[in-house]
Amino acid sequence: MEYLARISGGTVPRKQSGPQLTPLAIAVLALLEENPMHPYEMYQLLMNRHEDELIKVRPGSLYHTVARLAEQELVLAEGTDRAGNRPERTIYRIRTAGREALRSRVTEILREPVREYPIFNVALAEAHNLPVDEVITLLRERVTWVDARITEYEALRDWAASREVPRRFWVVIEYVTALSRTEAEWLRGFVAELESGELSWEDFDPVTSERTSAPSQPTLGHDWGAGLTEEDIAAVRRGGAG
Repeated sequence: MEYLARISGGTVPRKQSGPQLTPLAIAVLALLEENPMHPYEMYQLLMNRHEDELIKVRPGSLYHTVARLAEQELVLAEGTDRAGNRPERTIYRIRTAGREALRSRVTEILREPVREYPIFNVALAEAHNLPVDEVITLLRERVTWVDARITEYEALRDWAASREVPRRFWVVIEYVTALSRTEAEWLRGFVAELESGELSWEDFDPVTSERTSAPSQPTLGHDWGAGLTEEDIAAVRRGGAG
């Protein structure tokens, strides 16, 4: 929703100053910053470290990413490794340019928020197309799922802390835990509003699923964002209603 980004002041993703680095490419370069290794070892480490909680990790995409980094001259194939009767595996190491690209990209991401498009936001914006009882049931299920993730994150945090792993290596666990707690708290409040009827909702026929009535609407409705002007947005940012 463009108007939400306009109100919040979200920024349009800028062209990266260096080579284009995907989240998986960042992870690969970070691994090679530790030690030279072959792609299969990278995959094992990412999975063992639960990095799949942060990025999408697939063997095929990882091999493709490594090849792409080699084409960009950010990593260098420097030898092979063989374990038993397994095929030889190419070992890669990070180049100076790769190290610089890694640090530059991390710096950019830390410095300035970019507009992202979580799919849940889309579903929440269009939830009014479902009957209220169904929305309540679905969001309760989501809260249960989020709570389970929080439990897992807390277990990971406690495990790392108990083994005196330097906190800088797992501070991201604290961050995603905080985000998940906030989501669960908001969803519980939203469900409570729906259950109590405090938040008005359209009625749907239980057989045909067609809308049977709509709650009274103010001047603006579903397309309220289309009525926003730059003056309105400026007023919102100043703290006024416009």
